[in-house]
Amino acid sequence: MKKIVLKYGLISGAFCSLMMQANMKLAGRIGFDRGLYLGYAVIVLSFLLVFFGIRSYREAEGGGQITFARAFGIGMLITLITCVFYVVTWEIIYFNFMPDFMDKYGAYLIAKAKASGVSEAALQAQIAELARSKARYNNVFYNSAETFMEPFPVGLLMSLLSAAVLRKRARSGAAEEPVPASR
Repeated sequence: MKKIVLKYGLISGAFCSLMMQANMKLAGRIGFDRGLYLGYAVIVLSFLLVFFGIRSYREAEGGGQITFARAFGIGMLITLITCVFYVVTWEIIYFNFMPDFMDKYGAYLIAKAKASGVSEAALQAQIAELARSKARYNNVFYNSAETFMEPFPVGLLMSLLSAAVLRKRARSGAAEEPVPASR
């Protein structure tokens, strides 16, 4: 199990990390909104490996059978590895290459709020909240926890769906004969 979890977790995590780096380079050109959509598309694509990892385990080590609980556990382990890659990549990017990210993102949110016509009081409240968020975000532990919560729900959902789709139990009662390989 370890080999399959590590293989699919590392592939998923590496893909997610590489694509995050590419997305961050594009963010200035495509804007925050499109960057957000592209980022979540990358997360979903990287978590497709949860499905393939569970299926690989079922076929290679489970003899074609796997319970929902075992499948879900494998999916969650792959998810955790991927999330760790995601967090580490973001921490390196944010603290070393984009320390002004929150300033730029805050300016974008303020401009968006002004364009929507919010009241001056609401705008000032949003500016104050952005200042508090920036201060929290500069704490590596808060930043890591916040960043972990971006991909984790997607991985959780993918693990649940994959476990439900791929679960396969042995038929009770009669002993199954192996199916001969086709020639």
